[in-house]
Order: sequence, then structure tokens, then C-alpha cells
Amino acid sequence: MDLLRAHYRLPIHIIAKKTLLNITSALIERCKSIYIQTKVDHTYLMYDLDVTTMLERLQKIPNAILLCSNPCFELWLLLHYTDQRKELTSEECVNRLCTFIKQYKKGTLPKDAKSHLLEKIPTAMDRAKNLTAHKNPSTTVYNLIEDLDKLKNSNLE
Repeated sequence: MDLLRAHYRLPIHIIAKKTLLNITSALIERCKSIYIQTKVDHTYLMYDLDVTTMLERLQKIPNAILLCSNPCFELWLLLHYTDQRKELTSEECVNRLCTFIKQYKKGTLPKDAKSHLLEKIPTAMDRAKNLTAHKNPSTTVYNLIEDLDKLKNSNLE
């Protein structure tokens, strides 16, 4: 997310919180309460769907935009390098990503991968849009990218 914040130069507040299955509206509101909120703010929830009940729990959170990846976020990164249409586990996804980003470790990107990822966002978005949301494999992270593009373009006008 720091990569996106730096690239778009927009006031993005990222609240990293590992909640496992404890996701509730009250938890989301507590996390957001430390920031001044405006009427134009959006709440995005980014979660892996490798836990079968996660999507059902997330869909109960009102006014949240779901950025779900199945099986895991690394699928979004993988789509920057190759198409992925065959179902896979989180471990398989990370291992496949590591064939492209040799020093990849969950949660951190090597500096040399960042420019490639930014350059290939349109390709990853096209590939993600051709997958069925919430099924394995799929990711809706591109929705955040589209919203950031719109916001950046509206600020330029």
C-alpha cells in the first residue's frame, strides 16, 4: 500500500489490522475513529478468501468496498507477471510469484519489483477483470486502483 500511496500522491490512510475471523462493523469504526473522516472517504477492506467463511463475514460490513483475493493477495501481484486461471492454494500462489520475484517475502516487496508492478498495473487489471469475483482464482484489488485513478484524474482537472 505504501507503493500506491507514493505513486498516486493522495491522502490514503492505511490501517493494517489482522483480524482473522473477528471482523465486525464495530471493529472497523474503532479503527477509523483515530482519523478525521469526511463525507467523501471510502472504507476498503482487503482480505484473503482462503478461509471459507470470510466473504460471508465481510459482506455484513455496511458501506465497505471489498477488495478480496482468492486465495490470497499475492494473486494480484502474480497477475502483473502472468495470467492465472487455474485454482490454486495460497502456498502455490506465493511459490508461483517467487518464480518472478525471487526475494519475495509475504508482506514485503523488493525495490526492483516495484517499478515492474507499477508499469504492469493495466495488464494485471485486465487479467483480474477476466476472473469471476470471489472464486478461486480471483481478486478485486483492481477496484481500488480504478478509484485511485479517478480521484487522481479529478484532482488534475
